[in-house]
Amino acid sequence: MTPVPDLLIAHGTVVLPEETVQASVAVKDGKIVAIGDPRYMRAASRTLDARGLHVLPGAIDVHVHFRDPGMLYKETWQSGSAAAAVGGVTTVFDMPNTDPATSSVDNLAIKRARAASLSHVNYGLYGVLDDSSFEHLDDLAQAGVIGFKCFMSETTGDLPNPDDGLIYEGLSVIARHGIRTAVHAENAAILIRRRDALIRAGRTDGLAHAESRPEVCEVEALSRAIAMASSAGAPLHMAHTSSAQGAQLIRDAKARGVDLSAETCPHYLFFDRQDIQRFGGMLRVNPPVRGEAHHAGLWEALLDGTIDMIATDHAPHTMEEKTQPSIWDCCRGVIGIETQMAVMLTEVQRGRMSIETYVRLSALNPALRWNLHPAKGSITAGADADIAIVDLGVEERIDQETLHSLNRISPWHGRLITARPVHTIVGGRLVVENRRLVGEPGWGREVCPSRPA
Repeated sequence: MTPVPDLLIAHGTVVLPEETVQASVAVKDGKIVAIGDPRYMRAASRTLDARGLHVLPGAIDVHVHFRDPGMLYKETWQSGSAAAAVGGVTTVFDMPNTDPATSSVDNLAIKRARAASLSHVNYGLYGVLDDSSFEHLDDLAQAGVIGFKCFMSETTGDLPNPDDGLIYEGLSVIARHGIRTAVHAENAAILIRRRDALIRAGRTDGLAHAESRPEVCEVEALSRAIAMASSAGAPLHMAHTSSAQGAQLIRDAKARGVDLSAETCPHYLFFDRQDIQRFGGMLRVNPPVRGEAHHAGLWEALLDGTIDMIATDHAPHTMEEKTQPSIWDCCRGVIGIETQMAVMLTEVQRGRMSIETYVRLSALNPALRWNLHPAKGSITAGADADIAIVDLGVEERIDQETLHSLNRISPWHGRLITARPVHTIVGGRLVVENRRLVGEPGWGREVCPSRPA
């Protein structure tokens, strides 16, 4: 006799990889075991009524900064993963610029222990590619990092920027393991010279930060990264694509057969120069928000598959760190993991893209690019039961006071949304129910990409 399911998500609108259907989803031992007509599904130990709701694969955010260990006053694994879960995100990839940085197996073990005991959602951990990690790259890959991150310009944590020789040799080592290296691609020399000139001129406004990092910073650095990764045979990922010309460069590289994936973030798709002036340091982020001149190019690249996925670059700081009088004294980064799904699904309802397209950008493509599919990324029989159940029938404004990050200052505060996650399931367990966190810290599990044979 077929085992009794642990959970039945009944009568929902289920978003499959290629279509949306009315169905129920049965879950057993953390896996999806059946998708079918509600009239013929077996009763389960627990039933979750999803009438009027959409059932999506949980989002996979490949770019977050949970600041843990080392900067616990900004964010922790518990608070960051709670925000992820309430936002419909069931898997996160955490960046290595913590304290200590994930530059060795010993340091990886410190972060792994924190995540294992505190995370509400699944997680992957990046190793860093720099001078401190070079001799440990093989060990980190064998220890199961999700990938590597290379900061080609300044970053929170003040990690030293590797020179091109080290980047190339590091990519050559990483290529043997078949895992992906994400790059923060900005030309440090250009931005430093521009920034220093603006400071000498007395500029302290928000637009000065954007002007200090022109589009060429991204395009030039990405061009170098593509050339080095192609020569080394290393899979490459472009973090936080911010410019139309950067998107075109990615399109051209893919057309040549380069193994390149790319993400962009909601703040690059929506905010403009007026927002920079209005928000000031709250919207200071690297690369900078470039505004309406780049929106069309980024949206086109997102919808034609040039940019593979939506990420958030979730990067919390305190109110004091984000609201200094001079833009140069404000920390760089914005939060967004809890609001991404609501913001992007609101665009689905406005007709900007289909809900199937959103699912590809938020879940399927990240799983494919990081070799986590078919276990993750889609609502299919045999997949892990990582599921977001969302209401597309709301109309409300984002309130930063209700967010779950440790520091909640958000440029999305007050934005009208017409969608919101209601329930979130991680590994078959209900972590968020009716928008309330009910899961326990430590329920998340580490994910590791499958390696080439």
